[in-house]
Amino acid sequence: MSDDKPDAATRARWLEQLRAGAFPDAQGRYGPFGGRYVPETLVPAHERLEQGVKRWLGDADFQREYQQQLRTWVGRPTALSHAPRLSQRWGADVWLKREDLAHTGAHKINNALGQALLAQRLGAQRIVAETGAGQHGVASAAACARLGLPCTVYMGAVDMERQAPNVGRMRLLGATVVSVTSGDQTLRAAIDEAMRDWVADPEHTYYLLGSAVGAHPYPYLVRELQSIIGREARAQIQQQAGGLPDLVIACVGGGSNAIGLFHPFVNDASVAIVGVEAGGRGAGLGDNAAPLSFGRPGVLHGSYSMLMQDGDGQIQETHSVSAGLDYPGVGPEHALLQACGRVHYEAAGDDESLAAVRECCECEGILPAIESAHALAGARRWAKAHPGKRILVGLSGRGDKDMLTLSQTLLANAPAGAR
Repeated sequence: MSDDKPDAATRARWLEQLRAGAFPDAQGRYGPFGGRYVPETLVPAHERLEQGVKRWLGDADFQREYQQQLRTWVGRPTALSHAPRLSQRWGADVWLKREDLAHTGAHKINNALGQALLAQRLGAQRIVAETGAGQHGVASAAACARLGLPCTVYMGAVDMERQAPNVGRMRLLGATVVSVTSGDQTLRAAIDEAMRDWVADPEHTYYLLGSAVGAHPYPYLVRELQSIIGREARAQIQQQAGGLPDLVIACVGGGSNAIGLFHPFVNDASVAIVGVEAGGRGAGLGDNAAPLSFGRPGVLHGSYSMLMQDGDGQIQETHSVSAGLDYPGVGPEHALLQACGRVHYEAAGDDESLAAVRECCECEGILPAIESAHALAGARRWAKAHPGKRILVGLSGRGDKDMLTLSQTLLANAPAGAR
Protein backbone atom coordinates (compact mmCIF):
# COMPACT_ATOMS: atom_id res chain seq x y z
CA MET A 1 0.00 0.00 0.00
CA SER A 2 1.29 3.48 -0.83
CA ASP A 3 0.77 6.63 1.20
CA ASP A 4 -2.24 7.40 -1.05
CA LYS A 5 -5.61 6.84 0.55
CA PRO A 6 -7.77 4.05 -0.92
CA ASP A 7 -10.63 5.03 -3.18
CA ALA A 8 -14.26 4.81 -2.12
CA ALA A 9 -14.87 1.46 -3.81
CA THR A 10 -11.89 -0.13 -2.07
CA ARG A 11 -12.95 1.25 1.30
CA ALA A 12 -16.47 -0.08 0.79
CA ARG A 13 -15.13 -3.52 -0.15
CA TRP A 14 -12.91 -3.66 2.93
CA LEU A 15 -15.81 -2.59 5.14
CA GLU A 16 -18.07 -5.28 3.68
CA GLN A 17 -15.35 -7.91 4.24
CA LEU A 18 -14.76 -6.62 7.76
CA ARG A 19 -18.43 -6.95 8.66
CA ALA A 20 -18.47 -10.46 7.17
CA GLY A 21 -15.61 -11.54 9.45
CA ALA A 22 -13.16 -12.07 6.58
CA PHE A 23 -10.14 -10.57 8.42
CA PRO A 24 -7.51 -11.69 8.96
CA ASP A 25 -7.24 -13.70 5.76
CA ALA A 26 -5.13 -16.85 5.36
CA GLN A 27 -1.96 -14.76 5.12
CA GLY A 28 -2.76 -12.85 8.29
CA ARG A 29 -3.73 -9.73 6.35
CA TYR A 30 -6.26 -7.07 7.29
CA GLY A 31 -6.72 -5.66 3.81
CA PRO A 32 -3.23 -4.37 2.95
CA PHE A 33 -2.07 -4.44 6.58
CA GLY A 34 -0.71 -7.18 8.82
CA GLY A 35 1.10 -10.21 7.46
CA ARG A 36 4.24 -11.87 8.77
CA TYR A 37 7.65 -10.26 8.30
CA VAL A 38 9.99 -12.23 10.57
CA PRO A 39 13.50 -13.70 10.54
CA GLU A 40 13.74 -17.17 9.03
CA THR A 41 14.62 -18.61 12.45
CA LEU A 42 11.22 -17.50 13.80
CA VAL A 43 9.07 -18.80 10.95
CA PRO A 44 8.64 -22.28 12.52
CA ALA A 45 7.74 -20.71 15.89
CA HIS A 46 5.06 -18.53 14.30
CA GLU A 47 3.73 -21.49 12.34
CA ARG A 48 3.55 -23.60 15.52
CA LEU A 49 1.75 -20.78 17.25
CA GLU A 50 -0.70 -20.40 14.37
CA GLN A 51 -1.48 -24.11 14.46
CA GLY A 52 -1.80 -23.95 18.23
CA VAL A 53 -4.26 -21.06 17.99
CA LYS A 54 -6.35 -23.00 15.46
CA ARG A 55 -6.29 -26.13 17.63
CA TRP A 56 -6.72 -24.74 21.12
CA LEU A 57 -8.48 -21.38 21.06
CA GLY A 58 -11.85 -22.90 20.23
CA ASP A 59 -11.24 -26.12 22.16
CA ALA A 60 -13.90 -26.78 24.78
CA ASP A 61 -11.47 -27.84 27.51
CA PHE A 62 -9.21 -24.81 26.88
CA GLN A 63 -12.14 -22.42 26.99
CA ARG A 64 -13.56 -24.08 30.09
CA GLU A 65 -10.29 -23.57 31.98
CA TYR A 66 -9.78 -20.07 30.59
CA GLN A 67 -13.29 -18.90 31.46
CA GLN A 68 -13.09 -20.41 34.93
CA GLN A 69 -9.80 -18.59 35.61
CA LEU A 70 -11.31 -15.37 34.30
CA ARG A 71 -14.25 -15.70 36.70
CA THR A 72 -12.52 -16.96 39.83
CA TRP A 73 -9.05 -15.39 39.56
CA VAL A 74 -9.27 -12.37 37.25
CA GLY A 75 -12.65 -11.25 38.57
CA ARG A 76 -14.70 -11.12 35.38
CA PRO A 77 -17.08 -9.79 34.38
CA THR A 78 -15.71 -6.37 35.25
CA ALA A 79 -18.26 -3.71 36.15
CA LEU A 80 -19.90 -1.21 33.83
CA SER A 81 -20.21 1.95 35.91
CA HIS A 82 -22.46 4.90 35.18
CA ALA A 83 -20.60 8.19 35.63
CA PRO A 84 -23.30 10.59 36.89
CA ARG A 85 -21.13 13.63 37.61
CA LEU A 86 -19.18 13.41 34.37
CA SER A 87 -22.51 12.98 32.62
CA GLN A 88 -23.84 16.15 34.20
CA ARG A 89 -20.67 18.08 33.49
CA TRP A 90 -20.35 16.95 29.86
CA GLY A 91 -24.05 17.01 28.98
CA ALA A 92 -24.01 13.33 27.99
CA ASP A 93 -24.84 9.89 29.39
CA VAL A 94 -21.40 8.51 30.27
CA TRP A 95 -20.59 4.88 31.10
CA LEU A 96 -17.20 3.40 32.04
CA LYS A 97 -16.14 -0.19 31.26
CA ARG A 98 -14.01 -0.86 34.33
CA GLU A 99 -10.95 -2.90 33.31
CA ASP A 100 -9.18 -1.15 36.19
CA LEU A 101 -11.07 -3.60 38.42
CA ALA A 102 -9.57 -6.70 36.80
CA HIS A 103 -6.85 -8.57 38.70
CA THR A 104 -3.48 -6.77 38.35
CA GLY A 105 -5.30 -3.52 37.53
CA ALA A 106 -5.80 -3.50 33.77
CA HIS A 107 -7.14 -5.31 30.71
CA LYS A 108 -3.72 -6.89 30.10
CA ILE A 109 -4.51 -9.92 32.28
CA ASN A 110 -7.14 -11.19 29.80
CA ASN A 111 -4.48 -11.66 27.14
CA ALA A 112 -1.65 -12.73 29.44
CA LEU A 113 -3.70 -15.50 31.02
CA GLY A 114 -5.01 -16.78 27.69
CA GLN A 115 -1.57 -16.84 26.08
CA ALA A 116 0.04 -18.47 29.12
CA LEU A 117 -2.54 -21.26 28.98
CA LEU A 118 -1.83 -21.63 25.27
CA ALA A 119 1.94 -21.68 25.86
CA GLN A 120 1.46 -24.43 28.43
CA ARG A 121 -0.39 -26.56 25.87
CA LEU A 122 2.32 -25.89 23.29
CA GLY A 123 4.93 -27.30 25.68
CA ALA A 124 6.79 -24.05 26.36
CA GLN A 125 9.42 -24.25 29.11
CA ARG A 126 9.73 -20.51 29.72
CA ILE A 127 7.96 -17.26 28.88
CA VAL A 128 9.41 -13.97 27.69
CA ALA A 129 7.38 -10.78 27.54
CA GLU A 130 7.84 -7.06 27.01
CA THR A 131 6.21 -4.19 28.83
CA GLY A 132 5.94 -0.41 28.63
CA ALA A 133 3.73 0.88 31.43
CA GLY A 134 4.40 -2.35 33.30
CA GLN A 135 0.83 -3.63 33.29
CA HIS A 136 1.47 -6.32 30.71
CA GLY A 137 4.61 -7.30 32.58
CA VAL A 138 2.71 -7.60 35.84
CA ALA A 139 -0.08 -9.54 34.14
CA SER A 140 2.42 -11.90 32.49
CA ALA A 141 4.27 -12.43 35.76
CA ALA A 142 1.01 -13.14 37.58
CA ALA A 143 -0.26 -15.56 34.92
CA CYS A 144 3.06 -17.40 34.85
CA ALA A 145 3.13 -17.64 38.64
CA ARG A 146 -0.39 -19.04 38.53
CA LEU A 147 0.64 -21.73 36.02
CA GLY A 148 4.18 -22.40 37.29
CA LEU A 149 6.03 -21.07 34.23
CA PRO A 150 9.36 -19.16 34.49
CA CYS A 151 8.95 -15.60 33.20
CA THR A 152 11.41 -12.97 31.96
CA VAL A 153 10.12 -9.46 31.25
CA TYR A 154 12.01 -6.89 29.17
CA MET A 155 11.35 -3.25 30.04
CA GLY A 156 12.96 -0.05 28.80
CA ALA A 157 15.14 1.76 31.32
CA VAL A 158 13.10 4.96 30.90
CA ASP A 159 9.88 3.07 31.63
CA MET A 160 11.43 1.26 34.60
CA GLU A 161 12.13 4.64 36.18
CA ARG A 162 8.68 6.12 35.62
CA GLN A 163 6.84 2.87 36.43
CA ALA A 164 8.93 1.71 39.41
CA PRO A 165 5.97 0.29 41.43
CA ASN A 166 5.19 -2.16 38.63
CA VAL A 167 8.82 -3.27 38.46
CA GLY A 168 8.60 -4.22 42.12
CA ARG A 169 5.31 -6.04 41.57
CA MET A 170 6.78 -8.11 38.74
CA ARG A 171 9.72 -9.14 40.89
CA LEU A 172 7.46 -10.05 43.80
CA LEU A 173 5.48 -12.24 41.41
CA GLY A 174 8.66 -14.15 40.59
CA ALA A 175 9.55 -12.64 37.21
CA THR A 176 13.05 -11.66 36.13
CA VAL A 177 12.92 -8.04 34.94
CA VAL A 178 15.60 -7.03 32.43
CA SER A 179 16.37 -3.34 31.95
CA VAL A 180 16.74 -2.41 28.26
CA THR A 181 19.23 0.42 27.74
CA SER A 182 19.43 0.26 23.94
CA GLY A 183 17.46 2.36 21.46
CA ASP A 184 14.83 4.68 22.91
CA GLN A 185 14.76 2.66 26.18
CA THR A 186 10.95 2.43 26.03
CA LEU A 187 8.44 -0.11 24.70
CA ARG A 188 9.86 -0.38 21.18
CA ALA A 189 13.29 -1.29 22.53
CA ALA A 190 11.77 -3.77 25.00
CA ILE A 191 9.98 -5.57 22.16
CA ASP A 192 13.25 -5.72 20.20
CA GLU A 193 15.04 -7.37 23.14
CA ALA A 194 12.24 -9.83 23.85
CA MET A 195 12.29 -10.90 20.21
CA ARG A 196 16.08 -11.39 20.35
CA ASP A 197 15.61 -13.66 23.35
CA TRP A 198 12.95 -15.62 21.48
CA VAL A 199 15.16 -16.00 18.40
CA ALA A 200 17.83 -17.62 20.59
CA ASP A 201 15.51 -20.49 21.59
CA PRO A 202 12.24 -20.43 19.63
CA GLU A 203 11.47 -24.10 20.31
CA HIS A 204 11.34 -23.96 24.11
CA THR A 205 10.55 -20.27 24.68
CA TYR A 206 7.14 -18.69 24.19
CA TYR A 207 6.93 -14.96 23.46
CA LEU A 208 3.87 -13.59 25.26
CA LEU A 209 3.23 -10.44 23.22
CA GLY A 210 1.22 -7.82 25.04
CA SER A 211 -0.65 -5.91 22.37
CA ALA A 212 -2.50 -6.41 19.08
CA VAL A 213 0.69 -5.85 17.09
CA GLY A 214 3.42 -8.04 15.62
CA ALA A 215 3.38 -10.80 13.04
CA HIS A 216 0.40 -13.05 12.38
CA PRO A 217 -1.22 -14.66 14.36
CA TYR A 218 -0.55 -12.30 17.30
CA PRO A 219 -2.94 -9.46 16.30
CA TYR A 220 -5.74 -11.99 15.82
CA LEU A 221 -4.93 -13.93 19.00
CA VAL A 222 -4.81 -10.81 21.16
CA ARG A 223 -8.05 -9.49 19.65
CA GLU A 224 -9.84 -12.75 20.38
CA LEU A 225 -8.63 -12.83 23.98
CA GLN A 226 -9.46 -9.16 24.60
CA SER A 227 -12.86 -9.18 22.88
CA ILE A 228 -14.37 -10.30 26.16
CA ILE A 229 -14.24 -6.61 27.10
CA GLY A 230 -16.57 -5.58 24.29
CA ARG A 231 -18.86 -8.60 24.60
CA GLU A 232 -19.40 -7.91 28.30
CA ALA A 233 -19.83 -4.17 27.77
CA ARG A 234 -22.30 -4.62 24.91
CA ALA A 235 -24.54 -6.86 27.03
CA GLN A 236 -24.14 -4.74 30.17
CA ILE A 237 -25.02 -1.41 28.62
CA GLN A 238 -28.13 -2.83 26.98
CA GLN A 239 -29.23 -4.28 30.31
CA GLN A 240 -28.34 -1.25 32.45
CA ALA A 241 -29.04 1.64 30.05
CA GLY A 242 -31.70 0.06 27.88
CA GLY A 243 -29.86 0.20 24.58
CA LEU A 244 -26.61 0.44 22.68
CA PRO A 245 -24.30 3.42 23.11
CA ASP A 246 -24.06 6.18 20.52
CA LEU A 247 -20.28 6.17 20.89
CA VAL A 248 -17.67 3.61 21.95
CA ILE A 249 -14.27 5.14 22.67
CA ALA A 250 -10.91 3.86 23.93
CA CYS A 251 -7.25 4.83 24.01
CA VAL A 252 -4.95 3.35 21.36
CA GLY A 253 -1.26 2.58 21.67
CA GLY A 254 -0.57 -0.84 20.21
CA GLY A 255 -4.32 -1.14 20.55
CA SER A 256 -5.26 -4.26 22.52
CA ASN A 257 -7.82 -2.74 24.90
CA ALA A 258 -9.35 -0.76 22.05
CA ILE A 259 -9.66 -3.66 19.61
CA GLY A 260 -11.11 -5.78 22.42
CA LEU A 261 -13.77 -3.15 23.10
CA PHE A 262 -14.43 -2.19 19.47
CA HIS A 263 -14.66 -5.60 17.80
CA PRO A 264 -18.11 -6.66 19.14
CA PHE A 265 -19.56 -3.27 18.06
CA VAL A 266 -18.18 -3.13 14.50
CA ASN A 267 -21.40 -4.43 12.94
CA ASP A 268 -23.63 -2.06 14.93
CA ALA A 269 -24.16 0.66 12.32
CA SER A 270 -25.76 3.01 14.85
CA VAL A 271 -22.64 3.03 17.06
CA ALA A 272 -19.84 5.48 16.29
CA ILE A 273 -16.38 4.25 17.27
CA VAL A 274 -13.40 6.47 18.15
CA GLY A 275 -9.83 5.59 19.08
CA VAL A 276 -7.66 8.15 20.86
CA GLU A 277 -3.90 8.13 20.39
CA ALA A 278 -1.17 9.84 22.37
CA GLY A 279 -0.86 13.39 21.02
CA GLY A 280 2.05 14.15 23.34
CA ARG A 281 3.46 17.65 22.88
CA GLY A 282 2.08 18.23 19.37
CA ALA A 283 2.00 17.12 15.75
CA GLY A 284 5.75 17.20 15.07
CA LEU A 285 7.67 13.98 14.44
CA GLY A 286 9.09 12.88 17.79
CA ASP A 287 6.55 14.88 19.78
CA ASN A 288 3.77 12.28 19.89
CA ALA A 289 2.97 8.57 19.57
CA ALA A 290 0.07 8.80 17.12
CA PRO A 291 0.81 6.82 13.94
CA LEU A 292 -2.82 6.73 12.79
CA SER A 293 -3.02 10.51 13.09
CA PHE A 294 0.43 11.50 11.82
CA GLY A 295 2.19 8.37 10.53
CA ARG A 296 2.82 6.49 7.29
CA PRO A 297 2.61 2.78 6.42
CA GLY A 298 5.61 0.51 6.90
CA VAL A 299 6.91 -2.64 8.62
CA LEU A 300 7.77 -2.86 12.31
CA HIS A 301 8.05 -5.91 14.58
CA GLY A 302 6.83 -8.28 11.89
CA SER A 303 3.73 -6.45 10.70
CA TYR A 304 2.80 -3.89 8.03
CA SER A 305 0.87 -1.05 9.64
CA MET A 306 0.93 2.68 10.30
CA LEU A 307 4.20 3.90 11.84
CA MET A 308 6.01 7.00 13.05
CA GLN A 309 8.85 7.25 10.53
CA ASP A 310 10.79 9.87 8.64
CA GLY A 311 10.98 10.36 4.87
CA ASP A 312 13.69 7.70 4.62
CA GLY A 313 11.56 5.11 6.41
CA GLN A 314 13.54 5.28 9.65
CA ILE A 315 11.42 4.61 12.76
CA GLN A 316 11.42 7.66 14.98
CA GLU A 317 11.40 8.00 18.75
CA THR A 318 8.04 8.91 20.19
CA HIS A 319 6.83 10.91 23.16
CA SER A 320 3.89 10.53 25.51
CA VAL A 321 3.36 11.24 29.18
CA SER A 322 1.84 7.76 29.19
CA ALA A 323 4.37 4.90 29.08
CA GLY A 324 1.77 2.45 27.76
CA LEU A 325 1.02 4.53 24.65
CA ASP A 326 4.65 5.45 23.90
CA TYR A 327 5.07 3.20 20.83
CA PRO A 328 5.75 4.14 17.16
CA GLY A 329 3.33 1.63 15.62
CA VAL A 330 -0.22 0.33 15.96
CA GLY A 331 -2.02 -2.95 15.38
CA PRO A 332 -2.86 -3.73 11.74
CA GLU A 333 -6.57 -4.17 12.39
CA HIS A 334 -6.74 -0.59 13.65
CA ALA A 335 -5.03 0.55 10.45
CA LEU A 336 -7.74 -1.24 8.45
CA LEU A 337 -10.56 0.12 10.62
CA GLN A 338 -9.28 3.61 9.88
CA ALA A 339 -8.68 2.96 6.17
CA CYS A 340 -12.21 1.66 5.57
CA GLY A 341 -13.77 4.45 7.63
CA ARG A 342 -15.42 2.32 10.32
CA VAL A 343 -13.41 3.87 13.17
CA HIS A 344 -12.28 7.47 13.54
CA TYR A 345 -8.89 8.03 15.19
CA GLU A 346 -7.70 11.25 16.78
CA ALA A 347 -5.08 12.35 19.28
CA ALA A 348 -5.22 13.79 22.80
CA GLY A 349 -2.19 15.65 24.14
CA ASP A 350 -0.34 15.23 27.41
CA ASP A 351 -1.93 18.23 29.13
CA GLU A 352 -5.47 17.38 28.02
CA SER A 353 -5.08 13.79 29.20
CA LEU A 354 -3.62 14.77 32.57
CA ALA A 355 -6.55 17.14 33.04
CA ALA A 356 -8.87 14.21 32.33
CA VAL A 357 -7.17 12.19 35.09
CA ARG A 358 -7.98 14.96 37.58
CA GLU A 359 -11.55 15.35 36.33
CA CYS A 360 -12.30 11.63 36.61
CA CYS A 361 -10.79 11.51 40.11
CA GLU A 362 -12.70 14.52 41.38
CA CYS A 363 -16.03 13.69 39.71
CA GLU A 364 -16.20 9.90 40.00
CA GLY A 365 -13.75 8.85 42.71
CA ILE A 366 -11.83 6.77 40.16
CA LEU A 367 -8.11 7.17 39.49
CA PRO A 368 -7.68 6.13 35.84
CA ALA A 369 -4.42 5.18 34.18
CA ILE A 370 -2.99 8.04 32.11
CA GLU A 371 -3.53 5.79 29.08
CA SER A 372 -7.25 5.57 29.86
CA ALA A 373 -7.42 9.32 30.42
CA HIS A 374 -6.69 9.84 26.72
CA ALA A 375 -10.02 8.13 26.02
CA LEU A 376 -11.73 10.31 28.62
CA ALA A 377 -10.30 13.43 26.97
CA GLY A 378 -11.61 12.29 23.60
CA ALA A 379 -15.00 11.43 25.09
CA ARG A 380 -15.29 14.88 26.64
CA ARG A 381 -14.66 16.49 23.25
CA TRP A 382 -17.18 14.22 21.53
CA ALA A 383 -19.81 14.90 24.18
CA LYS A 384 -19.55 18.67 23.66
CA ALA A 385 -20.12 18.18 19.93
CA HIS A 386 -22.95 15.64 20.40
CA PRO A 387 -24.99 16.73 23.45
CA GLY A 388 -27.28 14.25 25.15
CA LYS A 389 -25.73 11.12 23.61
CA ARG A 390 -24.81 7.88 25.36
CA ILE A 391 -21.04 7.28 25.55
CA LEU A 392 -19.22 4.09 26.50
CA VAL A 393 -15.61 4.72 27.55
CA GLY A 394 -13.08 1.92 27.85
CA LEU A 395 -11.31 2.51 31.16
CA SER A 396 -8.35 0.26 30.37
CA GLY A 397 -6.59 0.40 33.73
CA ARG A 398 -6.08 2.07 37.08
CA GLY A 399 -3.67 4.91 37.74
CA ASP A 400 -1.81 3.72 40.84
CA LYS A 401 1.16 2.87 38.61
CA ASP A 402 1.29 6.48 37.39
CA MET A 403 1.68 8.18 40.77
CA LEU A 404 5.33 9.13 40.16
CA THR A 405 4.41 10.83 36.88
CA LEU A 406 1.33 12.43 38.44
CA SER A 407 3.36 13.72 41.39
CA GLN A 408 5.73 15.40 38.91
CA THR A 409 2.93 16.89 36.80
CA LEU A 410 -0.57 17.33 38.21
CA LEU A 411 0.37 17.38 41.88
CA ALA A 412 3.51 19.48 41.41
CA ASN A 413 1.47 22.15 39.62
CA ALA A 414 -1.50 22.06 42.00
CA PRO A 415 -2.20 24.87 44.47
CA ALA A 416 -0.71 24.20 47.92
CA GLY A 417 -4.06 23.43 49.49
CA ALA A 418 -4.89 20.86 46.83
CA ARG A 419 -1.71 18.78 47.15
